[in-house]
Amino acid sequence: MAKNVAEQIVEMLENANVKRIYAVTGDSLNHLNIAVKKSSIQWIHVRHEEVGAYAAAAEAELDGFAVCAGSCGPGHVHLINGAYDAHRSHVPMLVIASTIPSDEMGMDYFQETNTIKLFDDCSHYNQMITRPEQVQRIMQTAIQHAISKKGVAVIGLPGDVSELDAEEGATSAQVFRTHPVIRPSDDELKQLADLINQSKKVTLYGGVGAGKANVEVIELSKLLKAPVGYSFRGKMDIQPNNPNEVGLTGLLGFPSAYHAMHEADLVILLGTDFPYQKFMPVKNKIVQIDESPERLGRRAKLELGLAGDVKETIKALLPLLQEKTNTDFLNEQLAFYEKVKENQLSYVRDFGKENAIQPEYVAHTLDRLADRNAIFTVDTGMCCVWGARFITGTGERKMLGSFNHGSMANAMPMAIGASLAHPDRQVIAMCGDGGLSMLLGDMATIFQYKLPVKLIVFNNRTLGMVKLEMEVGGMPDNETDMINPDFAMVAQAMGYPGKNVHRPEDVEGAIRECLDYEGPYLLNIFTNPNALALPPKVELDQVLGMTKSMAQLMLGGKMEEVLDTVKSNYKHIKGLL
Repeated sequence: MAKNVAEQIVEMLENANVKRIYAVTGDSLNHLNIAVKKSSIQWIHVRHEEVGAYAAAAEAELDGFAVCAGSCGPGHVHLINGAYDAHRSHVPMLVIASTIPSDEMGMDYFQETNTIKLFDDCSHYNQMITRPEQVQRIMQTAIQHAISKKGVAVIGLPGDVSELDAEEGATSAQVFRTHPVIRPSDDELKQLADLINQSKKVTLYGGVGAGKANVEVIELSKLLKAPVGYSFRGKMDIQPNNPNEVGLTGLLGFPSAYHAMHEADLVILLGTDFPYQKFMPVKNKIVQIDESPERLGRRAKLELGLAGDVKETIKALLPLLQEKTNTDFLNEQLAFYEKVKENQLSYVRDFGKENAIQPEYVAHTLDRLADRNAIFTVDTGMCCVWGARFITGTGERKMLGSFNHGSMANAMPMAIGASLAHPDRQVIAMCGDGGLSMLLGDMATIFQYKLPVKLIVFNNRTLGMVKLEMEVGGMPDNETDMINPDFAMVAQAMGYPGKNVHRPEDVEGAIRECLDYEGPYLLNIFTNPNALALPPKVELDQVLGMTKSMAQLMLGGKMEEVLDTVKSNYKHIKGLL
């Protein structure tokens, strides 16, 4: 019996080693659904397509490629946020956007959308299949774009086309996963070596693009007596076994990395497209090395910009360098980092009080008790801060989040994809109460597929990061409070254990119980809503803004909240000013 287009597509996905498709089935997707049912691929029935896109993005980041799908109109519109996140994070993902019958296009038909316009800003490849003879070539090209360009590829698939008889194409059907060696030219390497050899104080700063070069970065730092900072996405790979690391900088980071970058004669940016220009030094020389040359120079004024894989570039560079003997600069930065870490521990030692447990203490405890190869997912906002500052890289752990797109509600969906892809590993979602509330329904997906995901809810009853943004802007926070359901009871209604933690002395035992449980488990921890996370560089206008907003809160009669905010954050503020 001849196969139809849907079956041909699924066969090509099998050949590309796709294990699952995240989707909500319906109308225009039904033929694809049935084709998947007859294949080795698993159809993951999420409750909301946005969750499916985030789950696929997590799987793709961990394993190199994944697929999500949405039915016509509203179904594939719901994929947009997760598609943006994957694309901006340079994660290879295929989106199948099934759509209305081809003969109804342009007629304002029920649930009609223009998939080309809709996905154009969040994809490297975006085409519509309208005839069977297109299928093989478009599918192969889409997958090739996603994998090679590291981003999203979209195929529009009318429901009526998916049931037509398939036709074999004359072009390649297989996917080519290439691994070229890319490094700067010999002349460029000599330029870089001369610049490094002439500089007395060098700081290295690594991003996710240096993730596979941990050994080489450490070797380079030892040779140059250079402190090593890193971005949030680079932390899990750059931090482990690194005696010269000084933490991360940026909005979530530490003063130590900021200080090391600004005190250096030369800063070398390794595989990072760090977006916050205000945290970049301006008075010293900067070199940037990135595999994508179009990124060079858009975050800082460069002395030298080079295109190359970080690992291969460092390996070629090392023989050209002179070992530095003066350790004063490195020792100064490491000593400063020790003081910063001691300041952070002052928060860990402050457990908080009933219904106002310090989130730093919770994150630190979670870090101590989690597996060495755990996969963490973090919601955008304050959970990102606690993950960035208190979850330690071991060389085996991974941390996933919406670090480039900055969307709420990503932690729980990403945990679904991570757990399905790696059922043998501990998967921990650090959820904000605001983020979890936004896509609450897919807690049922966790139960349906019996995923041993651990949901740790940092329940501060507020949109914490927004509250901080408003306060440092001189505004009293407004409409940031959350009146939440009992998340523990919600988990129980979904079919798995949920527990509320109100007292600091119960935190460690509750986390142990949660992590030791064999199935899914939700821990709802009532954290301090006034715990803030100020950046490593505090501007005068931020201090004035905070002062102004506190004054406005006092005038509004919220004296207790003001006092609690000051007491909760005095040590942190003191350490930064």
